[in-house]
Amino acid sequence: MKFLLLEDEYSLRISIREFLEDLGYAVDCFSDGIQAHDAIYDTVYDLLLLDVNVPSLNGFELLKKLKKEDKSIPTIFITAMTDISDVKKGYERGCCDYIRKPFDLVELELRINQALAAFLSEQNSLIQLGEEMLYDMQKGKLSLEGEEIILRKTEKEILEVLIKNKNILVSMEMLQDAIWGEYVEPATIRVQINNLRKKLPESVIQNRRGLGYIIER
Repeated sequence: MKFLLLEDEYSLRISIREFLEDLGYAVDCFSDGIQAHDAIYDTVYDLLLLDVNVPSLNGFELLKKLKKEDKSIPTIFITAMTDISDVKKGYERGCCDYIRKPFDLVELELRINQALAAFLSEQNSLIQLGEEMLYDMQKGKLSLEGEEIILRKTEKEILEVLIKNKNILVSMEMLQDAIWGEYVEPATIRVQINNLRKKLPESVIQNRRGLGYIIER
């Protein structure tokens, strides 16, 4: 999984990043809200950790902007604010949780686990991909009229990235980063996507030539 961390306090940013990397997560760090917003459209993130008070675009404004753009990613706010009105504002913006500074990193780990689980349960785990075809996000199973269609590991990962980013164009670079984590030949990605498309109804995964792929729902 890959997280985005928006935090302008250098020492805390580094501590959180190192802690999460030790847990096996990949973490991209930013201290500026506008840069973080731009990154969200270049990379697939599974969770956002947003400090409220940062330059350019604060955490509240960033999440509000993403919601208007129909970009839904589980989010935890990090802040030193203690006023209940600020907490209320955070939840109104659509965050999953709220953690106040200073905090123990183990507490952050627990909140991350809860946020990811809650976000998944709130989403419709059964995704309709065509008449009588469903993909179960929780079980990772594709079925047609109740009969399972076997997906290879990479095919499943590609499908889930596209589903999580429905109505958003996913570039080859985003797929490469989210699934392989390193450079792979574009031809390799195209082969995997073509194999996946053969198992799905026609036009579920649409190709925008030279730009990437998209599932429109």
